[in-house]
Amino acid sequence: MRRTLILVFLVLAIPLHTAMAAERWEALPPTPAPVPGLKTGHAELNGIRLFYAEIGQGSPVVVLHGGLANSDYLGNQVLALAGHHRVVVVDSRGHGRSTRNDQPFGYDLMTDDVVALLDRLNIQKADIAGWSDGAIIGLDMAMRYPNRVGRVFAFGANTQTSGLKDGFDKNPVFAAYMARAREEYTHLSPTPDQYDAFQEQIGKMWENQPNWTDAQLRTISSPVLVVDGDHDEGIKREHTEYIAATIPGARLLILPNASHFAFLQDPVLFNAALLDFLGDR
Repeated sequence: MRRTLILVFLVLAIPLHTAMAAERWEALPPTPAPVPGLKTGHAELNGIRLFYAEIGQGSPVVVLHGGLANSDYLGNQVLALAGHHRVVVVDSRGHGRSTRNDQPFGYDLMTDDVVALLDRLNIQKADIAGWSDGAIIGLDMAMRYPNRVGRVFAFGANTQTSGLKDGFDKNPVFAAYMARAREEYTHLSPTPDQYDAFQEQIGKMWENQPNWTDAQLRTISSPVLVVDGDHDEGIKREHTEYIAATIPGARLLILPNASHFAFLQDPVLFNAALLDFLGDR
């Protein structure tokens, strides 16, 4: 018996002039400015120099961004969480302000980076709020380090390469995101002239990972909320539903009129769902 609870926010009685305007999911809002008050640092671990930052007090939440991006993208969520939690943001290896080495990119490797950072910060257990690759890392962590993970808010994840839509990188919104990611990399990265090599490494990972089995997903014991926008450019809706149906006890949330970038397009609704799931603990 399927245990997944599907929650869909419905928007009713939309004025005619609103309906005629460009849809929210067709826009890529600006990347938020760095959150004021973040205490930043770098951790030497696993052969790289990992950028991280902290803000707030309370139960810890690690916020993880998507592929090619950096932690600034989830600034609206960090601000919302900081009033209730100790928030740790990370630039994944090779992304943003973090370095990379010659090791091939992989989700296990990036998950190991997060766990090593938690060790450095003396955090035994944390909730995870992840977008795209960050959500995949959160699920990987729940499978491989179950004692280190509380709740997992997994937005825009796939657990098999077959869950991706063909040609998603040609979608105008996603293409605009990739162009922006290239520009931001040149301003933030310690190796600003190596974006093409970095992107090639990420692309190789996306071609082959993740590819988890049903049995692997069923080992997850953490509470999981599987979230996506109803117009995600890259993730098939049936795959999102499959993830929620396969992880024991997981719930499914589809955000209306939003895409793979719902956290920018509708931060109010996104943050309400995030705070409701994580709770004021």
